[in-house]
Amino acid sequence: MPPNFLSSLKRHTHPLIWIAGIICATIALAVIIAGIVIFIGYVTIRPRVPSISVTDGHLERIRSSRTGLLEVQMKIVVRAENQNAKAHAGFSKTDFVLLFDGIEIASLVAHRPFKVNKMNYLDLHFLVESSAIPLDSTQMQHLSWSLKRDLIQFDLKGSSRTRWRVGVLGPLKFWCRLDCHLRFFPRNGSYIPTPCSSKQK
Repeated sequence: MPPNFLSSLKRHTHPLIWIAGIICATIALAVIIAGIVIFIGYVTIRPRVPSISVTDGHLERIRSSRTGLLEVQMKIVVRAENQNAKAHAGFSKTDFVLLFDGIEIASLVAHRPFKVNKMNYLDLHFLVESSAIPLDSTQMQHLSWSLKRDLIQFDLKGSSRTRWRVGVLGPLKFWCRLDCHLRFFPRNGSYIPTPCSSKQK
């Protein structure tokens, strides 16, 4: 019979491997616990992203010269809204641009950060007064056609940065962005309400 050879050597796991394993297990456990806490906090608090929207406006004046210069004066009401029941919301870097037929007419800027209390809103009243804006021949035709049919459209683009604190979730930040059309009746300047909001659809 062939001889049986028994090895007396025993393999030992290096202590560094044990330490690395313990560290990895601890990190994994911490991540799982943090995920559970965040999930429970989210379900309990149900945080809502603050929003901005256009709620009203009025076209005070619109003039165009024979040389192709456009002058516009209007009022625009932008509403900052906070639907969180347990957190105030701060808004900063609020900046919009008003355009007609692709050309910039005026900037609408909130020069200071502002706060909206929980379950509340704040209306920002912008008075837009443009200088004499030169239009090309195509833009002049669009303007003339809009005035004749008594319906004119402007574009409003911009954003505002929001920040609010939600319990265990900590401080949250989000950019509210607007990219919408504003329509008016030039004859009496009245605003035609249209959806214009940063709310997620």
